[in-house]
Amino acid sequence: MLTPGEVKLSDGRSVDFANLDIAATAPCLRVVADAVAELLPYYGSVHRGAGALSERCTREYEQARETVADVLGHGPGDTVIFTRNTTDAFNLLARAAPAGTTVVTFDAEHHANLLPWRDTIRLAAPRSPEEAVEALDSCLYRRQNPDILVSVTAASNVTGEVWPVERLAEVAHRHGARIAVDAAQLAPHAPGRLAGLGADYIAFSGHKLYAPFGAGVLAGRADWLDAAEPYLAGGGASAHVADDGTTRWATGPARHEAGTPNLIGAVALATALRTLHHRDLAATEQALLHRLRTGLAALPHVEELRLFPAAAERVGIVSFTVPGRDPGELATTLGRDHGIGVRAGLFCAHPLTRRLLSEATARLTGTPETTGAAGCEPGADQAIRASFGIGTTEGHIDRLLAALG
Repeated sequence: MLTPGEVKLSDGRSVDFANLDIAATAPCLRVVADAVAELLPYYGSVHRGAGALSERCTREYEQARETVADVLGHGPGDTVIFTRNTTDAFNLLARAAPAGTTVVTFDAEHHANLLPWRDTIRLAAPRSPEEAVEALDSCLYRRQNPDILVSVTAASNVTGEVWPVERLAEVAHRHGARIAVDAAQLAPHAPGRLAGLGADYIAFSGHKLYAPFGAGVLAGRADWLDAAEPYLAGGGASAHVADDGTTRWATGPARHEAGTPNLIGAVALATALRTLHHRDLAATEQALLHRLRTGLAALPHVEELRLFPAAAERVGIVSFTVPGRDPGELATTLGRDHGIGVRAGLFCAHPLTRRLLSEATARLTGTPETTGAAGCEPGADQAIRASFGIGTTEGHIDRLLAALG
């Protein structure tokens, strides 16, 4: 894995950088960098040209698509479209969904899965996986619309809690609905689970997956995507443009990949996905997660944010609040004085994070909960998030706990 190595602290010392902001952007894997470096001398146009460079790049691009499809277990009726990121993928799906489609989601979602949809039913954030399943079942039982899309996260970018996607998919399909899954946080931690989620559509991003920025995936059933107007109009998406301006659009992935595609991003993403798919990450990650959560629980002035019960399944993401400390200033101090990278904010999941902050403040102060964090301690309108993955050590976790103690 590519890392910055040591960083200088405010007192002049140098320490190994503790990157605990991997949920935002994961560092690039060495194998990914090597794959990109190997391809660069042959860099040429994809799907355009008959020369050796173009032929190789076209082959590499389509092989990347096949790799993603293989990991996801997709068949002939599915398609893999390369996008810019998860947000871009969901905006594409929102455009492709038939007119009148009702989207059912939860207000615990990342903004990428809250904001693109038009006709939306937002269910209240559940307090357990079981409650999520029951709420969806109840909602769909009352719906008469034949076109319903359920869209949920697989793992929360705020709490790290893993959602019961397989069971939600069963409920959706029993009621004749489709289900889309935001796998941006699950894919880098458990790529082997993606094929068994039962999702009709899956979206994720390369930069969460130890690949560079700028590439993402929307994969799933091809019928809506083949029937929709192209997401972008331009070369590659057009099969034929007549003199009078009428256009016949391509079918398949090309329909929504107009313009010169992101070859390097696609190859990097596929290389990372293939590499992680063959690695067992769970044991090490869960040991680190236990170490961090146990250490935070021992600090009387720190409160972890969670939606589900404490024992619920999680990936390597923990958010918490430190009343009386401004989160932005605390994050800066951790970086400047301790060589630790964390994130302060609402994590592009404002409704969920504000709710959890309000609940955490109420627990710490013994005061009634409010609908948001307004009026609480200074800085209570934000949280701190520590997230980890490949390359994280026990020493990194211990350094954070010591800095907070």
